Amino acid sequence: MSPKNELALGTEDSDSTVIRQVSPSITTVSIPFAQLGLLKTGGRTTIVQLQSGSLAVISPVRLTDVVRNALTVTSGTVKYIIAPNLEHYMQIGSWKAEFPGACLIVPEGLPEKCAKKLGLGLEIFDIIYTALESQKHISEEFDNEFDVQYIDSMDSHEIVLFHKPTHTVIEADLLFNVPAVEQFSKSGQSPTAGVLTKLVTPIFSTAYPATWQRRLAWYILGAKDRVAFAASLQRIYSWDFRRIIPCHGDVIENEAKTVFGTIFEWYLNGENKCL
Repeated sequence: MSPKNELALGTEDSDSTVIRQVSPSITTVSIPFAQLGLLKTGGRTTIVQLQSGSLAVISPVRLTDVVRNALTVTSGTVKYIIAPNLEHYMQIGSWKAEFPGACLIVPEGLPEKCAKKLGLGLEIFDIIYTALESQKHISEEFDNEFDVQYIDSMDSHEIVLFHKPTHTVIEADLLFNVPAVEQFSKSGQSPTAGVLTKLVTPIFSTAYPATWQRRLAWYILGAKDRVAFAASLQRIYSWDFRRIIPCHGDVIENEAKTVFGTIFEWYLNGENKCL
């Protein structure tokens, strides 16, 4: 789901930031973010080091000293900054200013939104995914390691990435996996506390049979164009992935493809079974 509040991820105390080496080439930066200040979904930046040494930063949180240190440890150079949808964008201006040579990759509609909301110039955006240009040549090093699916049929205009060497799907609001246990693990807060969190958590749970997240996908995420949405999901499902890194909630490191197939079964099977 694409919540209507823009995500200013990274405003929390940096002492609460959780840095984890998910694989030798993937580092996650997790923070205890609460949507609207009430719904504890967590937030996450994913840093992928390409075989060339270049870094791709997906859904950047605030560029704190902790985050800078995580980048330094990789010994790589930030070459790609990706805003994965129309909601995860509040920090891209500061990242582009810090790394002006990096390629800023965004979905259609975000440059205009950033100009209005953040006062960013349109000239800073390097690659813009659109409905007519949903497949882009980024660079040889990037294209060799990533497949990309642009989901224009979602209101949030999702850019979903597949890092082929690590069999990892990286996404923003296509799929949640709450409670956000890891993201709140250093915060001193319970990831399940709060009335709104308790009420909404079942909708964003991936626990089998994930009935409410199935319904969310059918009635909200893909409702604008279910045929196009199904085609996007089928392409993602064709990827050989074993891990899903969402922006919200815990990393799915076991049976990731089964989880994806369960949540989006009604689209993947081409049958309307929703109840």
